[in-house]
Amino acid sequence: MAELVIRGGRVIDPAQGLDQRADVLIEKGRIAAVGRVTKRARTLDARGLIVAPGLIDLHVHFREPGNEREETIASGAAAAVAGGFTTVAVMPNTDPPVDDEPSVAFQLRQAEAAGLARVLVVGAISAGRKGERLAEMGQMARAGAVAFSDDGDGVQNPRLMRTALQYAAMLGKPLIAHCEDKALAGGVMHAGLWSVKLGLGGIPAAAEEVMVVRDLILAEATAGARLHVTHASTAGTVRLIRDAKARGVPVTADVAIHHLVLTDEAVQSFDTHLKMNPPLRSDADVAALRAALADGTLDCLVSDHAPHAAEKKAVEFKAAPFGVIGLETLLPVLVTRLIEPGILTWPQALAALTCNPARILGLETGTLAAGRPADITLIDPEAEWTIDAAAFRSRSRNCPFHGWKVRGRAAATLVGGAVKFRA
Repeated sequence: MAELVIRGGRVIDPAQGLDQRADVLIEKGRIAAVGRVTKRARTLDARGLIVAPGLIDLHVHFREPGNEREETIASGAAAAVAGGFTTVAVMPNTDPPVDDEPSVAFQLRQAEAAGLARVLVVGAISAGRKGERLAEMGQMARAGAVAFSDDGDGVQNPRLMRTALQYAAMLGKPLIAHCEDKALAGGVMHAGLWSVKLGLGGIPAAAEEVMVVRDLILAEATAGARLHVTHASTAGTVRLIRDAKARGVPVTADVAIHHLVLTDEAVQSFDTHLKMNPPLRSDADVAALRAALADGTLDCLVSDHAPHAAEKKAVEFKAAPFGVIGLETLLPVLVTRLIEPGILTWPQALAALTCNPARILGLETGTLAAGRPADITLIDPEAEWTIDAAAFRSRSRNCPFHGWKVRGRAAATLVGGAVKFRA
């Protein structure tokens, strides 16, 4: 592969504490140097741009196999690179679920054939995601699964969850927990003032928090376990995770972008593109989540990209499926609503999208350190545009941010030194 120099950008690499004007030299698909590069080589002009390690989203849903009309591995990977993401981790709630070695291998082959973003596979915790018996975790790890989750459903059986934590510990993989007590849930939006006003069934914060407590206790009691709480949505969850980290429990957590910028008040529009699980919560929850991401209690920022066909969302709110897409909008929404107002700094935001998810998943990427793969995202922080879901590379359009006027977007996305997207 030919040498490439990315010249004149603002290089931000939280893993190394870098935030400076510099060049980046790429040789044979890897980072060769960051600094002043005098070597003559093919050049990519990054003046006015931020040069960051390739963004990593450790929670997305691609619908292949089973619902390819909504999203394939290839279309999801195309959406990823357009959004600035070089690596995504796909959840196993496909049809059939990804719960064995052949299904892991299938998704990896499809990702390789697409040749865009790196697509990592998260295997199911339970066979068929039914929550009854353990899936073949060892075989899936051998095939390349990077973690395990029954996302879309919380593991209701505590004995099964404990056993899963033990197996994951032996395999050296994190367990990604969808924390929801189904007996307490059962609604369609956050249980609060707005659910009462709108006459919609509520999902209380406690439905999440009681499962967070259970899983923290199990993780603390399981030697070598690594628990990752995904799409944290409540102030109570933040308190529980902060306290657990303070006493040394091996827990990490992420938050979805929509839970940082929208509240349950928005549901008064009855727009089904605002229906997701966990649901949009209260102003107090949003404030707590923002503070927790800023102080490191929450480690990562995710899209929870969940495509649905248009006709599935074009029904009354109660009947619509949970889930919204976000790979192509996370970055501009982040810039417009969190970075520009001063809620997060660029290094804080990029840490949640680069080195932190890389550490949790045990990846070589997530940094611009010499010798690492040249996965790089160039960001134009000044680009002004209006989000248009019809222009997405995703096959689905269920976007809660359609029509928003935003600033910031991916200018180019490089994977292994090769340009996979350029605006």
